[in-house]
Amino acid sequence: MPAKNFHVRQAAVSALRAWAKGHDYAESLVERHSQRRKLSASDRGLLQAILFGVLRHRRLLDHWISTLREGKLDAETRDVLRVGLCQILILQIPDHAAVNETVEAGKAPVRSLINACLRKAITNRKKLMEDLDDLPAPVLYSHPDWLFNRWRKSFGKQRAIAIMEWNNQPAETYFRTNPLSANTPEDLPGKKLKHASDYYLLEGKIPTALLASGDVYIQDPATRHCVELLAPQPGEKVLDACAAPGGKAFLIAAALGGGKGLVCTDSNDKRIPRLEDNLKRLHITPDEMFVHDWRKPAPAHLHGTFDAILLDVPCSNTGVIRRRVDVRWRLQTKDIEDLGTIQTEILENALSCLKPGGRIVYSTCSIEDLENIELVQAFVKKHPELVLEKSVQITPEKHSTDGAFAALLRLK
Repeated sequence: MPAKNFHVRQAAVSALRAWAKGHDYAESLVERHSQRRKLSASDRGLLQAILFGVLRHRRLLDHWISTLREGKLDAETRDVLRVGLCQILILQIPDHAAVNETVEAGKAPVRSLINACLRKAITNRKKLMEDLDDLPAPVLYSHPDWLFNRWRKSFGKQRAIAIMEWNNQPAETYFRTNPLSANTPEDLPGKKLKHASDYYLLEGKIPTALLASGDVYIQDPATRHCVELLAPQPGEKVLDACAAPGGKAFLIAAALGGGKGLVCTDSNDKRIPRLEDNLKRLHITPDEMFVHDWRKPAPAHLHGTFDAILLDVPCSNTGVIRRRVDVRWRLQTKDIEDLGTIQTEILENALSCLKPGGRIVYSTCSIEDLENIELVQAFVKKHPELVLEKSVQITPEKHSTDGAFAALLRLK
């Protein structure tokens, strides 16, 4: 008879196999496999902890596998061993549960191999941990060599290591109160941040009732920098060009005193319903909301329309790897270079929509200069009618938040 939580370990292995085939992102796989197997809230939490733990520590887990067992392994057996070792050596789940229930997730012909390998890890746990100090940094912190080398060149070795270490920590959850709501209670389930007004570090369970009523919104404090730089004022016409799912549109509307003056667009029509639902729940009704891909020329009716434009452009996500745990394995150097072309196209096409004296804030959740300050400087050099007034670069290891970049450009 299968062990009690066998289905959770099996779900983790199935999710890893689907991820390896490029079927979906880690976050979506947790939801999909939880629903498919009708997991309880606690089992869903265990599935996420295992899946995210394996993806965060994948390279280190593979090092341990090579230490514990010689010879080739098929891909599925390797994933089962990753799941088991993650529980034993990373998550510190009780040994009997980690071994017995993980072994059952393997196919019958390899269960004895899996059992032997996991029990060997338990026996040799102290030595495996003592040997960690001798590992190269990108193996210890499970990042590709090319990404570590890139950050070492940009930030220096110690900061690059600190960024990798940050990326491997489970992400904390923050929320912001909604100034457009009249019913926000004084007793909130979190600790107020000193450096970010109206933001709280969540303590305990996610406040589903407060989220449903629009009194609070889950949001990392790093998201605020671009909107603070944009500084929307009541009475202005403001465009959020890449608006879904709505977090920054919420901050703009809060500054405007509501949805009046706000126009939201997004390139993906499938994201518009979620954007609309989020803003509605937050008591925001924009002047307009429609689909537009800003890699294409701006709609004629928007030319010369806006006092301020926020461009939170598609980017490499290198500032939010702690939350998007599989980015490090999907991203390639060429992706960063290709994104620069898209980002520049979006800037070019949005520029025509500014009023004289209007301003654009270009924003990413990247820590790559090629997508950030270097791209903005090159764009301003090409457009002498623009002035780069200010830029902000947030890096996780320095600011203890998600990474982010924002630059304020003003039309003369």
